[in-house]
Amino acid sequence: MRIRRIGIVGAGTMGAGIGALAASAGIPVVLLDIPATQGDPSAPAKKGLERQLKSRPPAFMDPDRATLIRLGNTRDDLAWLRDCDLVIEAIIEQVEPKRELYSRLESVVQPNAIVASNTSGIPMKQLVEGRSQGFRERFVGMHFFNPPRYLHLLEIIAAPETSDDTLTRARRFAERVLGKGTIRAKDVPGFVANRLGVYGMVLALRMLDEFNLTIDEVDALTGPVLGRAKSATFRTADLTGLDVLDHVAKELTRATGEDFELPDWVQQMVAKGQLGEKSGAGFYKKVGKEILTLDRRTLEYAPQRKIESKELDALNRLPLSTRFARIRELEGNYGEFARTYLLRLSHFVLERTTAVAYDIPSVDQAMEWGYAWEAGPFKQMDMFGLQFLREGFKRAGLSEPELIRKAKESFYADNSTKVLQFDGSYSSVQGIPGAVTLAGLHSQKRVLQESDDASLIDLGDGVCCLEFHSKMNTLGQGVLDAVRNALTRVERDGLAGLVIGNDDPRTFTAGADLSSVGALVQRGEWKRIEEAAAAFQQTSMSLRFAPFPVVIAPFGLTLGGGCEFSLHADLIQAHAELYMGLVEVGVGIIPAGGGTKELLFRFTKELAQYEEADPFEAAKRAFKLIAMATTSGSALEAKKLGFFRDRDRITMNRDLLIADAKQRVLDLAPGYVAPTMQTITAVGKEGYGNLKYAAWAMREAGQITDFEVKLANEIAYVLCGGDGPPRIVTEQDVLDLERDALLRLLGTKETQERIEHMLKTGKPLRN
Repeated sequence: MRIRRIGIVGAGTMGAGIGALAASAGIPVVLLDIPATQGDPSAPAKKGLERQLKSRPPAFMDPDRATLIRLGNTRDDLAWLRDCDLVIEAIIEQVEPKRELYSRLESVVQPNAIVASNTSGIPMKQLVEGRSQGFRERFVGMHFFNPPRYLHLLEIIAAPETSDDTLTRARRFAERVLGKGTIRAKDVPGFVANRLGVYGMVLALRMLDEFNLTIDEVDALTGPVLGRAKSATFRTADLTGLDVLDHVAKELTRATGEDFELPDWVQQMVAKGQLGEKSGAGFYKKVGKEILTLDRRTLEYAPQRKIESKELDALNRLPLSTRFARIRELEGNYGEFARTYLLRLSHFVLERTTAVAYDIPSVDQAMEWGYAWEAGPFKQMDMFGLQFLREGFKRAGLSEPELIRKAKESFYADNSTKVLQFDGSYSSVQGIPGAVTLAGLHSQKRVLQESDDASLIDLGDGVCCLEFHSKMNTLGQGVLDAVRNALTRVERDGLAGLVIGNDDPRTFTAGADLSSVGALVQRGEWKRIEEAAAAFQQTSMSLRFAPFPVVIAPFGLTLGGGCEFSLHADLIQAHAELYMGLVEVGVGIIPAGGGTKELLFRFTKELAQYEEADPFEAAKRAFKLIAMATTSGSALEAKKLGFFRDRDRITMNRDLLIADAKQRVLDLAPGYVAPTMQTITAVGKEGYGNLKYAAWAMREAGQITDFEVKLANEIAYVLCGGDGPPRIVTEQDVLDLERDALLRLLGTKETQERIEHMLKTGKPLRN
């Protein structure tokens, strides 16, 4: 049975956040909370939704999707849940209130509806006591992590009698519709991520005094250097809330008999109301623009101190696997802390894994997806070296855990395609059914062509994937050559089509390679610059006119040339988290890889279906997007901005993106016919004058600089087809105008300064 509508009881941070995610995915939601004692009884639910609409970063991928959420209260509107196929409870973290709610839900929800709890650690077997057999079979734990939109992890926990059908439906909905990374966790206190993650945080807190370190130093040692988020330990605790962390630690101590208690000085902070960001002060405190750090000894605040360490700076520049190997020899107090911390944490993970998880990959995924680790603990142990761990455990007087005794040289084997099982055997790492990982295809020797900057990979069924792997996946000469070679190979071999995508966790592509452009400008090689610009345009157009379908699979940062490539593909199959934009004005140029042309043609064609439409509106819309360097906050927003067409598609789960893009190629391939060159009527000097006036007015208001007026005028000139009368233009005509404008701008001092500043700092310059 398909889950078409969900109900959520509890409109707090988690409940309303889950509702925002589901609505963003297009699922109607009923969101209920306890009735207010005065005034509007549904006010708590309304406030919960309002908080999500105002949250930063945004909880909704498109705030218009909030209309899919129906708000009510548990006194008057519980019957609305009768139409829901899944009801998620997200109320106070106490057993009795949850049980009381389930007794009410049992008489309301339909007989085949799933009831789930978002509890962060209460075992399911406690929650279902007293419920009917049918209810117990349809009950499951679905533990989301906050914020639900951005943290990929969802722990699914079966109650003792949860049916296989319930687990399958819950997991399929979570993975395919909500885009979550799901793991099965055992029904034990804290499940997987919090049982291990909270221990790691408490361990770092305790070791602060043991190694006589400051809060700033421990965060420097437990953040990016270990492949973790910049918030590291203490900043993460501030974001979580010290009261929440203290409550979870106490509950885990009570439920497991293990010692998770926070140090006394941290509990003193909780008692004084120093709870972190929500109270204005925790381990860190912001005063104006200055960040202060708590002094552990005095419990007073002092200016944050940047840790000056050549060794740590050098480590941070290394690949993660090399980093862990170097930590083994890192000298001084920092090295001793890092090694001791990793040894103790590794030992705890090894001892607890079989009790909390069904396999090793689930533990790694729990920490990667729920705590934003670059690599999970077992992957880290492989990087550290198992023999080093065994020797370290022995020196520390720790027993050798059974899992490390069963492991051979590593927990993962055969290029991470196989992993140790609890019985000591090794078997294949399992992913989402149907998912395609390019790393896996590399290990299967499915690479057809390869260079330093890109690989062409056989996806099967006559579909290839071109994968970029230059720095930030920038589009330099090597990538452009790879695109042309891939198109030639697919046509030569009579294949079905081409996907362009990659497995990078953050960046599809940061756009054209500025360093090579900057070098040519410095040498004054204008002929080569013009040839390179023409070649880039031709590469974009070749994606459009290939005699087979080209589907592009963007995600994350998709800027400049990456956006232009996407605009020219037959179809975009994008991940929901897409930050796409034509941002060239930030470095003092205009989109000259066909982006300016494509937006003009696309918006003009859209307007042409309306007889009374003013064609200037198309140029105006494109001008605004380009001149403001507008970047989408999601794939849904990219569609509203005009970067997507109606036929373009969105994948919620990043792990399914390449598989979905491959399917789109197969959908388009039968009888495919390439499009032909288009023409439109450019609006000419009247439109050009209007756009120039808009730029002048912004300068008069002090909103832009003199140079930015020049930039805006160049954009306007291209979009209007010049400053002559209205005329029919081809795509090539506008490409020529793009290229001319690019060359004029590259010759200016201001553009050269912007490019130099971006290459040095990674940030745009306003000049």
